Amino acid sequence: MNKDPKFRCGYVGLIGRPNVGKSTLLNHLIGQKISITSHKPQTTRHRILGIKTTAQAQFVFVDTPGLHQGGKHAMSRYLNRAAASTLNDVDVVIFLVEALKFTDEDASVLTKLKTIKMPVILAINKVDRVNDKEKLLPFLADMSQKMNFAEVLPISALKDVNLKEIETAIVKHLPESEPFFDEDQITDRSIRFLAAEIIREKLTRSLHQELPYNLTVEIEQFKPGDEQTLIHAVIWVERDNQKGIVIGKNGERLKEIGKQSRLDIAKLIEHRVHLEL
Repeated sequence: MNKDPKFRCGYVGLIGRPNVGKSTLLNHLIGQKISITSHKPQTTRHRILGIKTTAQAQFVFVDTPGLHQGGKHAMSRYLNRAAASTLNDVDVVIFLVEALKFTDEDASVLTKLKTIKMPVILAINKVDRVNDKEKLLPFLADMSQKMNFAEVLPISALKDVNLKEIETAIVKHLPESEPFFDEDQITDRSIRFLAAEIIREKLTRSLHQELPYNLTVEIEQFKPGDEQTLIHAVIWVERDNQKGIVIGKNGERLKEIGKQSRLDIAKLIEHRVHLEL
């Protein structure tokens, strides 16, 4: 890749309330699934870097847990701290809100953003869901008045609407710098970590409200081979009576979770996978 002589590189924080589309945006910007998604709040637990390198710049996107009000549980307080700390470590912030919705949680995030010095780009997500596009204009105008945003862009992370425009907007605010990572690297996380996260995504999507979100997955064995990669994973739940919920009637639920996980992991590593849960 022929690099621009004024090559830019920097960290870009993806900030917003839970379920606003941060992980979906990261995956579509990178062009590969590295952050798990579901409709359940607080699916993202870890700060995950997604790295995209072009001829002009290297974008180091930081996906964070959703900032939310409350924080009665230790996990919630930890996730809020992890997300808020990102604001001090990045060059540019992308603040995601949902089209035609501005909640108290969004307002709480905005209050935090008004205290930082970095440029903030407002991305109004899920515009593909708005049937009457004329309603978008007053919403965009209203949002633009809430803070001195570097730019305001209507987008759809899922449908790849205006994602190139987001990149163009970000580049203007990145410092001139050599790349921090190799140009073919797409994340700072290991394949083992990503495999565990994929399994947790399938569990979260399948179980919906039946289990608490602090269910976790541990990869006990990850053994690449010529024919296939062998993966043994353990699913940890809080109580014995939750095992049956995960396994399902005659083991059908766990079997389906295993099948979906295996397909996604195989796609990620571009190799056949034998997965045991």
